Amino acid sequence: MSLQETVSAERVHIAWFGLRNAGKSSLVNAATGQDVSIVSEVRGTTTDPVRKAMELLPLGPVVIIDTPGLDDEGELGRLRVERTNRILAQTDIAVLAVDAAIGLSELDWEILAEIISRKIPFAVAYTKADLVSGEERAKCAAEVEQYGKSAVEAEKTTVGEPSQDNVPEGDRFPYVFTSAVTGEGIRELKELLGSFAPKVAKEKRILTDLIEPGSTVVLVTPIDSSAPKGRLILPQQLTLRELLDAHCTAIVCQPEELADTLASLRRPPALVVTDSQAFAKVNAIVPADVKLTSFSILFARYKGNLRTLVDGARTLDRLTRNDRVLISEGCTHHRQCEDIGTVKLPAWIEKHVGFRPQFEFTSGGDFPSDLSGYRMVIHCGGCTLPEREMQRRLDTATAEGVPIVNYGIAIAHMNGILTRSLSVFEKEKMEE
Repeated sequence: MSLQETVSAERVHIAWFGLRNAGKSSLVNAATGQDVSIVSEVRGTTTDPVRKAMELLPLGPVVIIDTPGLDDEGELGRLRVERTNRILAQTDIAVLAVDAAIGLSELDWEILAEIISRKIPFAVAYTKADLVSGEERAKCAAEVEQYGKSAVEAEKTTVGEPSQDNVPEGDRFPYVFTSAVTGEGIRELKELLGSFAPKVAKEKRILTDLIEPGSTVVLVTPIDSSAPKGRLILPQQLTLRELLDAHCTAIVCQPEELADTLASLRRPPALVVTDSQAFAKVNAIVPADVKLTSFSILFARYKGNLRTLVDGARTLDRLTRNDRVLISEGCTHHRQCEDIGTVKLPAWIEKHVGFRPQFEFTSGGDFPSDLSGYRMVIHCGGCTLPEREMQRRLDTATAEGVPIVNYGIAIAHMNGILTRSLSVFEKEKMEE
């Protein structure tokens, strides 16, 4: 997949934080070479996070996120700041823009502490450097270096030697003086961001490490009223592209054509991958000696969450009538009469347990920070969510002792075929 084709969920997310009128949006535009954000002398011009997918060398494909000011005021301001804090959950690299004439404020310290606690690589960019004296620059350098030493010492006290995940140069925080007017420091800032590439860029594969080169894989992709018009859903797109890049043979069909497709092959495929909604039907067709799994299960492994989600599946057998079950989707879309999250899954769960628990639903960025009232969470595959955001949701559930499972694993479990669906990962000893 080329850099231009990289989907947002697979890109490095760089979020830019700072007080109102700190020059954050001007810095974003200068660093990207594009008018990503609206720039104005009016405080608080950026009222909602602004996102832009682009290439930023040497990092490659990225999503730039310009956030509202940390000091936004009033009720709307509070909501904007709350949204800014949620952006941290999606952030791979953070940039804190600080007016060099003012220095680090209390709110800057607070966001820095949060960034550090989440182990997010970051840089402090002192803005408007063309307007400050050498003495003011020295003051800025002293404060950030002193804070760096204090933070590292605090980490040593609480967890031993610091990991250095986000403090790449010993006990000195990475910082640079910049000017969107003169261009000072812009190249240095981009190089600093590029230095984080080894920490945020991960070589991962969906399934080609599970099969031999040149293998044949059958992809079962139902096309019904809930399927997006004119295209495949993201997991299907990414899986197909990876197979083609690996010079494997990918055969795509709908469940109704699967039996004839398998019969037409000279030898059995190395693997059949199905949309989870068709799991039961596909399981009945695919011979027992052919490995079978789903896109959802592959993506649980791809995002590093397979074991946690498999463990959560057993809770489906222990639900009671009064249990609250949260069904959550990472994306937002128009609900159809055959919608899997709000229609099909609740019906399948009701059939599985013999009664209807209390279902509640969320989508997009609306994921509760407090899950204590739920018996379990059933989440979509999270294909449109950045890995950090999906991990945050799993961590929230795990920290509160609430089992979590994704759609595909839940469906496989309720159909009694989860063990078969995990056999493709036999070397990883994934068993129900």
